[in-house]
Amino acid sequence: MPAGLQFRVPAGQTIVQAAEVAGVCLPSACRNGTCRACLSRVVTGTVAHQIAWPGLSAEEKEAGYFLPCVALAGTDLVFEQPQASTAAAPP
Repeated sequence: MPAGLQFRVPAGQTIVQAAEVAGVCLPSACRNGTCRACLSRVVTGTVAHQIAWPGLSAEEKEAGYFLPCVALAGTDLVFEQPQASTAAAPP
C-alpha cells in the first residue's frame, strides 16, 4: 500500500529480497535492520524479524511497524510503504 503492488515471498526470503526478485523497489540501505530506511507498517498479516531486536522501539513494534530488510512474512501480508514502486525497465 498505497501503490497496490503485489509479490510472493518464498519461505526463508526477506520481504525486501522477494520484492527485488519481483521487480518491486522498496527503500533499503543497510539490509541489517539498523538504518530504518525500509520502515513499513503492517496493515494485515504477520511478520517475524530474523534478528532479536531490530532497530525499532517497543512503541513502533506495538503500532505494527517492521523492517522488511530483516523480516519474513508469517502470513499473507498487506503493508504500508509509500515509497514502494515498480523497478524501471532496463533500457
